[in-house]
Amino acid sequence: MKLDVLKIDGTASGKQVELDETIFGIEPNDNAIYLDVKQYLAAQRQGTHKTKDRSEVAFSTKKMGRQKGGGGARHGSIKSNIYVGGGTAFGPKPRDYNFKLNKKLKQLARFSALSYKAKEGAITMVEPFAMEAPKTKDFIKILENLKAYGRKTLVVLPENSKNIYLSSRNLPEVKVITIDEINTYTLVDANHLVMVDGVQDIIAERRK
Repeated sequence: MKLDVLKIDGTASGKQVELDETIFGIEPNDNAIYLDVKQYLAAQRQGTHKTKDRSEVAFSTKKMGRQKGGGGARHGSIKSNIYVGGGTAFGPKPRDYNFKLNKKLKQLARFSALSYKAKEGAITMVEPFAMEAPKTKDFIKILENLKAYGRKTLVVLPENSKNIYLSSRNLPEVKVITIDEINTYTLVDANHLVMVDGVQDIIAERRK
């Protein structure tokens, strides 16, 4: 699959790039995407939820009444979960929600997401560029020239650029990441993918 490389003003640079069919042209595996996205979201959970059980609430330990002869059920402690303010039975405890996935499966998920974007025609290649200062207005103009503004857009850079990142920070529909941060969730979550020329070669090289 060939794509024209555009300049930041939206015009053609005259260069074309060939996207690797083993990355951008595979048959997408929906189950792999599901598992990778599920793991990503699970890893974002803090897992710090906690309730106190009857051994942890601050109440008297005095027995409520006689064991027999009271005319009702036996009660040993006001800390019991049946009383207001008592401990919680089977409440949540701190836990780690993350789980392991094989590297090959995660790679398949990323390639599947990239293949979906390629099939949808939702990938734009732009030649390497830099911004002299953080200017959101100028960054919006670049995205408009590339016809990538007004929808969820993911911009992938070969390396970190502070000015580009700061220029996009106030745009809720735009996310700028480096190639090191690319993952299945961010790819699936975006409607349009803008890649700086050279990113595709890094992806192909790291597959080996």
